[in-house]
Amino acid sequence: MTTQEPPQTLSVSQLNGLAKQLLEDCFAQVNVTGELSTLSRPSSGHWYFTLKDDRAQIRCAFFKGKNMRVNFNPEPGQQVSVRGKVSLYEGRGDYQLIVDSMQQAGAGALALAFEKLKQELLAAGWFDPEHKKPLPATIKHVAVVTSPTGAAIHDILSVFKRRWPTMQISVLPVLVQGNNAAGQIANAIAQANHWVRTKQQDFDVILVSRGGGSLEDLWPFNEHIVAAAIHDSELPVISAVGHEVDFSISDFVADIRAATPSAAAELLSPDQTELISKLHLLKGRLAKSQQLRLRRWQEQLLSLSRRVRDPRSQLREQSQRLDYLELRLQRQWQQSQRRRQQRLGAANQQLSLLNPQRQLNNKQRDLSQLRKRMVNAIKQNLKQNKAASLNLEQQLRNLGPEQTLNRGYSIIQDTSGQIINNADQLSTDQELRAKFSQGTAKLLVKSSTAM
Repeated sequence: MTTQEPPQTLSVSQLNGLAKQLLEDCFAQVNVTGELSTLSRPSSGHWYFTLKDDRAQIRCAFFKGKNMRVNFNPEPGQQVSVRGKVSLYEGRGDYQLIVDSMQQAGAGALALAFEKLKQELLAAGWFDPEHKKPLPATIKHVAVVTSPTGAAIHDILSVFKRRWPTMQISVLPVLVQGNNAAGQIANAIAQANHWVRTKQQDFDVILVSRGGGSLEDLWPFNEHIVAAAIHDSELPVISAVGHEVDFSISDFVADIRAATPSAAAELLSPDQTELISKLHLLKGRLAKSQQLRLRRWQEQLLSLSRRVRDPRSQLREQSQRLDYLELRLQRQWQQSQRRRQQRLGAANQQLSLLNPQRQLNNKQRDLSQLRKRMVNAIKQNLKQNKAASLNLEQQLRNLGPEQTLNRGYSIIQDTSGQIINNADQLSTDQELRAKFSQGTAKLLVKSSTAM
């Protein structure tokens, strides 16, 4: 019968060390979601808290080097998602989670939605440099789309007051977080453009801004409606949303992205101290330039004064030139007078030819001649027509029945007056009437023979 070796006896620290190694090997990377509880932050900078749900809880340690990357302020009662490894605190034998990162619960879904919209707008070309509008050379009026009570507007106004107090600022008040924020932001951008188009305002640029916050707080600036309003804006749009490490869809679509609201105000405002310094420098340069120019003029004046001639000689030359010009003017005036007289004579001659009385006399003479020619033509025409009429009358008379009867012929008619020109028209004992050149006679048909 074999005897069994008794199990190895471990110290408590050895057991906890083996358990820690086993847990870290098996659960080197886990994601856990739960409710924050008993959060403590000692002076070391580490965070210690408990994650719990309705059935269990686990202690967590979030060390300083890691928790500095959290972009929100965790509070007990918040739902969070953490990533880390399962371990064991050997000193107490407590099972715990060593956290590497933390984000608010649901932020993972928002991050996916952010990335999806970003890729869609990138493919549509909304981020392309050719769509970016440059800022005007001179900016006098800025429309700020932000919350009127947030930290962003105070930072913006502070920077403008310090750097360029004359800048005109118009705040278009909107919500910057919550369900209704995106619609208000998009409407404010569209309204600013409408006011400029209708000349109700003279905005030079639109500044869309808010302070830092969690991804959920900044989400209105990741909505498609806000991106579309920025893309369609005719005015240049600057996006200054969150802190320097925060990026939003509006940053990518905007014409310029500023890291912070204060950085945006500095971008839009020249530094008056720097401008005053430049002004003094330019003033000095101008004074030096004027002195140099004055010195050159003095030298030129000195040189000219040495070349000045006796003024009496110049007066004589001017007098001679004046006499020459006077004689030349007289000749030109005489020539001009002759030309005018010639034109006047020609005009008088032409006017005499166009005298209305002379033209009327010519027309009356022509009318008298035409009247005589017309009377002679009418007389000649009447004479010719009369001769032709007499000729036709004679021809008619020669061809008439009287001339035929005078030559010994007669006209035979029946009692109804119908002329008989054929024997077939006659019948025996028919009464007829014969017309001669002198008188008529009644006839009675005894017989007829047709030819």
